[in-house]
Amino acid sequence: GWDGQWYRRAYFDDGRALGSASNVDCQIDSIAQSWAVLSGAGDPSRTRIAMDSLDRRLVRRDSKLVQLLDPPFDHGDLDPGYIRGYVPGVRENGGQYTHAAIWAAMAFAASGDSRRAWEVFDLINPVNHGRTAEETAVYKVEPYVVAADVYAVAPHMGRGGWTWYTGSAGWMYRLIVESLLGITRDGARLRVAACLPPAWPGFSLAYAFGTAVYRINVRRCEDTGLPSSLDGHPLPGREFALVDDGLVHQVEIVVPTIAAG
Repeated sequence: GWDGQWYRRAYFDDGRALGSASNVDCQIDSIAQSWAVLSGAGDPSRTRIAMDSLDRRLVRRDSKLVQLLDPPFDHGDLDPGYIRGYVPGVRENGGQYTHAAIWAAMAFAASGDSRRAWEVFDLINPVNHGRTAEETAVYKVEPYVVAADVYAVAPHMGRGGWTWYTGSAGWMYRLIVESLLGITRDGARLRVAACLPPAWPGFSLAYAFGTAVYRINVRRCEDTGLPSSLDGHPLPGREFALVDDGLVHQVEIVVPTIAAG
């Protein structure tokens, strides 16, 4: 599915491509780029180019949104189905589809690009769309829940769409906890692979496992030889076994400054 600068989205029954530079509409789609990274199926040399293309073509910093695809379906002869029924720039038809915007942030984090991971999160964070009266007048929906979509067409550029019932809220939670803070669990093992923003020296959290509590302190350190530790004992990596023993455990996770991006 490689198109030269990004991955194509799909093929029609007659073999024509969707999400190709040769298309009139939908030359690039963000989902194919993000999932080439998240699936682990993409060649790293290509996924880097693909994510750069996603950033260049779909991340709209001026309007604080990330488009699903561009250009919207409007002038071409391809029929992708109901998506073309939306006005160009609205919902999936070239607006921000928040599921996909979150996947883009997750893909940047998975690529080790902490700067752009946090930048995309800041763009799509609803709180950042309602800090002033002017921002609220543009966004028009609740800034304390995740909107399923954000319009990317005048005169409604930056206006939030459907709220409250969207599954994007669950993906946003996973982005924050798993991709950015780096907290993932596999059975009775906890891994902490934080993707710290440049301005953060670290963070701390309390993780409950049954009757036990793990007080985890993540900090950035220039000394790359300094090990992480559990109750004062060195950890070979950034993961450890969880034990339901009713005790309070102290965990120190060291993130090398050089890896913070």
